[in-house]
Amino acid sequence: MRFIIVDGLDGVGKDTHAQWIKKRYEAMGEKVILRSHPESDSFFGKKARKALYGRGKINKLRAAIYYMLDVLNSIKKYYHKKEYDTVIMVRYLIGTAYLPTKLAKIAYKFFYNFVPTSDYMLFLDTSPDELVERFKKREKKEMFENLKEIIKVRKKALILVKNWYIIDTSGSIDETTVKLQNILNSIDNKIKID
Repeated sequence: MRFIIVDGLDGVGKDTHAQWIKKRYEAMGEKVILRSHPESDSFFGKKARKALYGRGKINKLRAAIYYMLDVLNSIKKYYHKKEYDTVIMVRYLIGTAYLPTKLAKIAYKFFYNFVPTSDYMLFLDTSPDELVERFKKREKKEMFENLKEIIKVRKKALILVKNWYIIDTSGSIDETTVKLQNILNSIDNKIKID
């Protein structure tokens, strides 16, 4: 089974590009499942989403905890299932970067060693200024979707993902798709050889 992780901050294009990845492998005849956290079909996902639209420290903590429980629920339901050729998880480990700095590093390290990881660990990134511009197009903003929060969270996230594939999404969707195509081809070919 191919296990693909697509992560990054709000507004970088995770869902857009994860959908493209899903279609790519489906076109190869594979059975693919995509889970984008927080999921609306999960109790924990619904709780995380509600907290994300709240304010204050308690909602930040609730959002992080429910988000992590939602991810664990998806792993339990889909990772060990033999019915899928490819499992794509969106918003997987980097939710830990939304926690306070000391706790973020501990939580990331714990979850990195606890949950399945992969050769396909993709971190989508762009500048905080670009993200703020993208947020302006949204009707409703989550608590972290402002310049101050994005700068803090991005700084923590970039430390955590030092061994991931980091893909700059500041260009067009087509430009990012080409980058992803090259990375996925490279990983697929490497795994076939091994």
